[in-house]
Amino acid sequence: MSNQKFSLSWAVSEEDSGSLLRDFLGKCDISKRALTDIKFKGGSIMVNGLEVTVRERIKTGDGITVIFPPEEGSEGLLPEDIPLQIRYEDDYVLVVVKPQSMNTIPSREHPNGSLANGLAGYYKKRDIQATIHIVTRLDRDTSGLVLIAKHRHIHHLLSEQQKLGQVKRRYQAVAEGQIEGPVGKVEVPIGRKSTSIIEREVREDGRYACTLFEVQAHTEDHTFLKLELLTGRTHQIRVHMAHIGHPLAGDDLYGGHRDRIDRQALHCYELKFLHPFTKKALKFQENLPLDMLVLLEKN
Repeated sequence: MSNQKFSLSWAVSEEDSGSLLRDFLGKCDISKRALTDIKFKGGSIMVNGLEVTVRERIKTGDGITVIFPPEEGSEGLLPEDIPLQIRYEDDYVLVVVKPQSMNTIPSREHPNGSLANGLAGYYKKRDIQATIHIVTRLDRDTSGLVLIAKHRHIHHLLSEQQKLGQVKRRYQAVAEGQIEGPVGKVEVPIGRKSTSIIEREVREDGRYACTLFEVQAHTEDHTFLKLELLTGRTHQIRVHMAHIGHPLAGDDLYGGHRDRIDRQALHCYELKFLHPFTKKALKFQENLPLDMLVLLEKN
């Protein structure tokens, strides 16, 4: 994709023969907004190599190519030469591992050194003409797998998957104290704490939130868990575990202790989604980082 406009191509099947090109592109999840951008911002739609309008009638065997307008780099995002832990890459998506102590995107407190800064540097080095589209974000001190779309249209397709619950993430965590198993559910609403911009809390007027967990092991002071979010509220796992009296180890914002680990012991170890173009099911897993392994070895 480097140094070229982003494009997608299809062959027309017998089922779609005689259709208007507009309807065919709708079936291919090309949004009306994308068609407007293509028309007015420098893209094009081709049938068998010839530029056409969306009112064209198509027939079996026609080759359809949509060429999207070029994307500008993210304004105000400084490209930085930060090594990326890439687990998968093609012309459409990237899967990377975000270490702890790294923001997903820049913040007022940490304007540089974020994953987005590193991606901007990576794109610049490889002449990838795209804005940074991060599909799944993680808190600064949460480690693990992050999904990135390499084009606005791909981000749109993955966002639609998210709405349908087809982008799935599972987490590993170390909570303080002994949690009885084998499984549990925390289902209480979460909202912003009135006295804080950052902190969240369980509150009746909050948004519905549901967290599932499986107990994996116990040490003398901690419980090792696997968790899955059925909703995606800010700090959801951290707030829910603190609510049931078992804050994450190291999570001093929500009552955890930092005597054995200096960040919340939370790691996104599994990511599953459908490839936005091929529709193939993809699954990635990432081993537990060293600081959490060490925590589990201590009794």
